[in-house]
Parts: sequence; C-alpha cells; structure tokens
Amino acid sequence: QVQLIESGGGLVQVGKSLILSCTASGRPFGSRVMGWFRQAPGKEREFVAGIGWNDGYTVIPDSAEGRWFIVRDTVKSTVDLHMNSLKPDDTGVYYCASGIRGPRHTWQTASHYDYWGRGTQVTVSS
Repeated sequence: QVQLIESGGGLVQVGKSLILSCTASGRPFGSRVMGWFRQAPGKEREFVAGIGWNDGYTVIPDSAEGRWFIVRDTVKSTVDLHMNSLKPDDTGVYYCASGIRGPRHTWQTASHYDYWGRGTQVTVSS
C-alpha cells in the first residue's frame, strides 16, 4: 500500500522559510514523478514543484521560480520542498503526490498523479 506522509507545515511569518517533507513508502518509485501541490480555500489544487525520482530533474512553476526548490533522497525515500521568501498567497494545504513519469508538461496537472498524501497546512502571516 502506497503511503505519502507530509510533515513540516505550520504558521510562519512573511519572508521566512519553511521546509516540507514527504515520506514515501509502499512501492518502488524509480519510474515516477513526485510532486507538491497547494490548495488554498475556495481554489483549485495548484502545482508548485515536481521532481523525477530517478534523475532528480525538477520542474518549478514561474510563481515559485527562484524562491523554492525540491529535492529527493532516494535512500531515505523522502521528497522535500524548500520554501523561501514566503508570501501570504502561499497559504494553503500542501499535498505530496506521486504519478507515472510522463512528458514534463504533464507534471503540473493534478490528474496526472494517482497517489496523494493527506496534506499539511501552511499559513503565512503578514
């Protein structure tokens, strides 16, 4: 049974940093992509970072480019999202997800992922 467990969320001030961690278990992830998504109240789930498990290739959307990065540790089976220069708009529930690796443009679509964690809340206060 695949499990994705997020941790590291919380309340943080504007401009500060936070690291979210996703611990993955239950199957080999070698041929898969791991993604992080954010969902704010009343909004759709939004892609914020993705990484290929095998090669560590990353995709970061323009909204997070230069502020955030994603890394994976294949020994510990973790995927970490490093968030810097946090803004109030970054507030939301952050989900870790796993999907079959396909063309990189598909990584940004929530429906591409077939396993999801339960999420962790991040609140950025001004």
